[in-house]
Amino acid sequence: MKIKHYFRKPAISEHEIKKLIHKSSNSKIQSIESEYCFNVEVEKDTTETEEQTLVWLLSETFEPQNFSCHASFLKTQSQNDVIVEVGPRMNFTTTYSSNAVSICRSCNIESVQRIERSKRFLIHSSEALTPLEIGKFVEMIHDRMTECIYKEAIQSFKNDMLSESTLQQQQQVKTIPVLEQGRAALEQINKDMGLAFDEADLNLYTDLFKNHLKRNPTEVECFDIGQSNSEHSRHWFFNGNLVIDGEKQDKTLFQIVKNTLKVNVGNSLIAFCDNSSAIKGFDTKVLVPSSATGPSKFIESERNQPILFTAETHNFPSGVAPFPGAETGTGGRIRDTHATGRGSLVVAGTVGYSVGQLLIPGYNLPWETKDYGYPDNLATPLKIEIEASNGASDYGNKFGEPVIIGFTRSYGQTLPNGERREYIKPIMFSGGIGFMDERHLKKDQPELGMTIVKAGGPAFRIGMGGGSASSMVGGDNKSELDFSAVQRGDAEMGQKLNRIIRACVEVDMNKESNQKNPIVSVHDQGAGGAGNVCKEIVDPLGAKIYLDRFHLGDKTLTPMEIWGAEYQEQDALLIKDQDKEFLQKVSKRERLPIAFVGEVSGDGQAQLIGNQGQLYVDLPLEKVLQKMPPKTFNMSRKQKKLLPFCLPKELEQSDVEDIVKESLSRVLRLLSVGSKRFLINKVDRAVTGLVARQQCVGPLHTPLSNVAVIASSYFEKTGAATSIGEQPIKGFISAKSMAYLTVGEAMTNLVWASITDIKDIKCSGNWMWAAKLEGEGSELYDAAVEMHDTMVQIGIAIDGGKDSLSMAAKAPNGEVVKAPGTLVVSTYVSCDDITKTITPDLKLSSQQDSVLIYIDLGCGNNFLGGSALTQVFNQIGDGQPHRDTNLLVRVFQAVQQLVKEELITAGHDRSDGGLITTLIEMSISGNRGCVIDLQSGNNSDRMNIIKLLFNEELGMVIELKKENLEKVKTILSNLPYHVIGYTHIGTDEDRFQLSVNGKLIVNQTLEELTKQWEETSYQLELIQVPNPNSVNSEFNQVLKRSKKGKGLGPTYTLTYTDLSNEIKLLTQQSRPKVVILREEGSNGDREMAGAFYFAGFEPWDVTMSDLIQGHVDISQSQFKGIAFVGGFSYADVMDSSKGWAGSIKFHQAVAKQFEQFYMRPDTFSLGLCNGCQLMALLGWVPWRDIPQVNQPRFIHNKSGKFESRWVTLRVMPSPAILLKGMEGSVLGCWSQHGEGQAFFQDQQILDQCKQLQLAPIRYVDDESQITETYPLNPSGTPEGIAGLCSKDGRHLALMPHPERSFLQWQWPWTPQNIKSQWSGVNNTSPWIRIFQNARIFVGDSK
Repeated sequence: MKIKHYFRKPAISEHEIKKLIHKSSNSKIQSIESEYCFNVEVEKDTTETEEQTLVWLLSETFEPQNFSCHASFLKTQSQNDVIVEVGPRMNFTTTYSSNAVSICRSCNIESVQRIERSKRFLIHSSEALTPLEIGKFVEMIHDRMTECIYKEAIQSFKNDMLSESTLQQQQQVKTIPVLEQGRAALEQINKDMGLAFDEADLNLYTDLFKNHLKRNPTEVECFDIGQSNSEHSRHWFFNGNLVIDGEKQDKTLFQIVKNTLKVNVGNSLIAFCDNSSAIKGFDTKVLVPSSATGPSKFIESERNQPILFTAETHNFPSGVAPFPGAETGTGGRIRDTHATGRGSLVVAGTVGYSVGQLLIPGYNLPWETKDYGYPDNLATPLKIEIEASNGASDYGNKFGEPVIIGFTRSYGQTLPNGERREYIKPIMFSGGIGFMDERHLKKDQPELGMTIVKAGGPAFRIGMGGGSASSMVGGDNKSELDFSAVQRGDAEMGQKLNRIIRACVEVDMNKESNQKNPIVSVHDQGAGGAGNVCKEIVDPLGAKIYLDRFHLGDKTLTPMEIWGAEYQEQDALLIKDQDKEFLQKVSKRERLPIAFVGEVSGDGQAQLIGNQGQLYVDLPLEKVLQKMPPKTFNMSRKQKKLLPFCLPKELEQSDVEDIVKESLSRVLRLLSVGSKRFLINKVDRAVTGLVARQQCVGPLHTPLSNVAVIASSYFEKTGAATSIGEQPIKGFISAKSMAYLTVGEAMTNLVWASITDIKDIKCSGNWMWAAKLEGEGSELYDAAVEMHDTMVQIGIAIDGGKDSLSMAAKAPNGEVVKAPGTLVVSTYVSCDDITKTITPDLKLSSQQDSVLIYIDLGCGNNFLGGSALTQVFNQIGDGQPHRDTNLLVRVFQAVQQLVKEELITAGHDRSDGGLITTLIEMSISGNRGCVIDLQSGNNSDRMNIIKLLFNEELGMVIELKKENLEKVKTILSNLPYHVIGYTHIGTDEDRFQLSVNGKLIVNQTLEELTKQWEETSYQLELIQVPNPNSVNSEFNQVLKRSKKGKGLGPTYTLTYTDLSNEIKLLTQQSRPKVVILREEGSNGDREMAGAFYFAGFEPWDVTMSDLIQGHVDISQSQFKGIAFVGGFSYADVMDSSKGWAGSIKFHQAVAKQFEQFYMRPDTFSLGLCNGCQLMALLGWVPWRDIPQVNQPRFIHNKSGKFESRWVTLRVMPSPAILLKGMEGSVLGCWSQHGEGQAFFQDQQILDQCKQLQLAPIRYVDDESQITETYPLNPSGTPEGIAGLCSKDGRHLALMPHPERSFLQWQWPWTPQNIKSQWSGVNNTSPWIRIFQNARIFVGDSK
């Protein structure tokens, strides 16, 4: 093995270099140059052909001068210059390398074994930097947990932390002398390995080995039980006996929580017994491939489709290393979703981030305390907020799971009793909603002789001890053990694993096939690694598992690491021996490693057997899994010190108008209240094509939706809805109040979707608490009791959830800082009509046509404690909220009636920020003003008005047409509602006007309020987005559009009609075949197939492996079209679509098929997003035989980040067959990509494309004019070019996603003129015309 080095410049953009220099605050640094170094490990010298292919893959096609096979571009010019190189640690292969090597294999480069990419920086300084200054620079450019400094060019990938002697020692498994030393031996290994054994654990396991098994345990066994039976994995506290103030409680926490379901079981199908929970869904028509083992047509089929939900947190890993921690948290939760029953279907995700004080440099939030200290072993709250959300978003984007709702919160404060409370240890919350086939609802039991399958990525030395580490207070563990628990996410591998599970699930849909779902049982690998998951799946029968059958990514792994490491993207499956061949065929097609690691033994023992027969593990499952005695926890209640909210001294003499203005300017900038644009624009919200309601609403796509909704399928109007509630700060006043308001918020968020019945609502309860610290366990208990009582009275129930009970961290001064005790309630429920969801954006225009009604579930109580207002003035407050579950139910049912009868046009709940924030957000999202007059009884003093406006009791506001007022009043009779005003579009700039008892209190322009509401998000964007010009442009556009107001947004124009009747006639004759082509990492195949199916085609599921293995020939005349789907082929490693293009270009037989297909005059092709990038790389657009260096490409967005947008597109005159008749139309469309900027190295080619009308789709502004302004043009592409077509018009490549916009309910906002003009059959939208045009072309070409 040897390492070859290749260089490419630059590694980072000029904008990022400027940020680095500014952030360094070092006046010595004058300039910085950067480059990548590709460290390529080869087994033998590459051939000339391999070398040419490798250079093509690693270099930028239009910049060959910026690539070198021989020497670095960085040359020092003076003795003051210094070169710094940072790259991945050697302890595991990175995801980048895994995908890069996979590309090499696909391109016939066999000699490459590993590719790791490092970054090199040349710092030019006016005088030499000191070692300390260089160290500070290094801190800015790398993550110490996953990267290190390369002091010289690396010559080997051998683990930099393990010497040969160390490796040899570690291969020898030790036994722990419990028989000789008793408990002391376990105490020592507990300390050495960070196993988190408490007193009860130490006594239990000493007894197990000394008195029952009568032998010494191996270190592998100790590590195994330390992870598998940690608090993180076994939930001892929730299952334990609780003693509060000396009194033993009648029920455990689990019994309290589960009793909600016992009382309100209703539609529950799976609860507390699997990786997710499930409720009854609908009989659903779906589109699935007819075969999982090879190319096949998509067929219609039906299944009874239960709805499932799961939610968990990944707090400790996201605090230590935010990006990989959050991405693996997302990946683990996705596997929880698909590992339900005998396999399930992932659809969409939900997220949440709770962090400490942001302390954004140069941005003063007056309530933040600047002198708090933060521990070195955890990332700062600001870094966690940005990088954890980046990690979770990146994983979901690449996997193909949209994020459709979420929350975020920043909190750090000293309570009246002097105690500091802060989310130093953060919350990284991840939820998932999906579906399953009712036939696979329950896992089957293991049987003697069944095969245990490990499916997924290879084993690496990563995620060691995460279960026990997550069970500790941050700072209690050794820092080197914290490092060992850092994990690695591989969304590409996770998606391939998911495809295997989905293939097994869907095989039952083909009635003509003898093969049935082979999965007997499936569990995802998480905390405890293979040891935990393999024991779970064979319980209680036991198994013999063979170490040498595991698929290893690192041959130096010890038995303990193979058995215990949490290497991600892994499932354990239980199958019958007869199904091995089927699984092997599917895994080969999807290029997923699988290993048959063992068999069910029937003796009740979990045995891990070495290659020479050594028994590394030999544990009785009955002792370690089934009959674990509960632990007892003693706790006490602490007296709270509470003070009523009071105005700060600087406002004591102010009038109420000034007090409200100052309060509002603070509250709107609080993270939990203000815009979440910085989160939602970097995450896909439409992939799958099943999203009916995501975060953004209104003409300006404002992130304010209360509820998220997914569709059962493309054929149905049924689906599922989900919402979130969390109100942790109220817990400082009363844990019971917090729990009641949390459940209430979840309900008042959910109410805007049309659901089947309130009794059908089930919930996940996630508890994040420092439960074992003084005073906290009793608070958790009180919250659980109140949550139980509230849910039982409402008629809903908890059916699943997780707990994370070590939510504390040590500050540098030694203080243990507890996070606020947090309960997150996620609802999910069957939705009878996904098209009726109500959004917050105001839609009417005047006093003549509109009415605003306020429904006050607080009944005038105006509880202010724990509110956003108290936080921004560094207080907590006191009091109690009004509690009335009967009223909550009656209001919920009344609003549901209004939703179903379509009597309201907008609605929004009252929550963080109070009633005034609710109203402002409705105005902002509707981009129009309103006039409000509230009544506060006889008491009009300042504090009474403040409480009225800013209290966070349960409540909501609805907008309705004036003509429906009497109907609505009738439905709301006997409820506490108040007519408070109307929507108002004025002749001048739109304003938000609010009076109390007739006195004008607030009179601000929409632009002023929008600026305050958006400002914190804007500041976070400036930090996280590489190009600040893009951030400034978006902020300016937001303000410009809000200043314009009048409910205006983009102007849509429709120039054509639906062709469904013509398509129906053609379909009666035949369904022509269209290839839906996907590569590793593609994720847009199902929605593409759906769009073509609706247009009368027979779509075929075809993979690149099908083509390479010769299972299908696309050049055959039976195939009339190819659709290159969207996604992230090979995770966009080596640039977007590079690997996919290489797998075509460098396989002679495959390349010949594509050439023959392209040249046939009766064919067409459509490439969307990743497929568009591919078509450009292949030279299919704009015309053939352009020199590679001048071939137009789609490169990184000018913003430097992934963009998820609802854009406005104009269809231009062009030869494009698929756009025929659409010319002149201006329509909204989904767009999600990181590399969508059309790049023309040769200006003459751009000019010729315009002259020949080969740029048929353009980004336009609100006036329908072609634009380069960000974010209206999200990629910064020249002249708004969003795609290209061939000269003959048969081949069309587009960056936006019409296949995710071809149904009306997929549109997040539709103006009235389009609703009036378009009446698409089967809920189709105007974008269906692209696919209909393809069908008509094929019909004409016969």
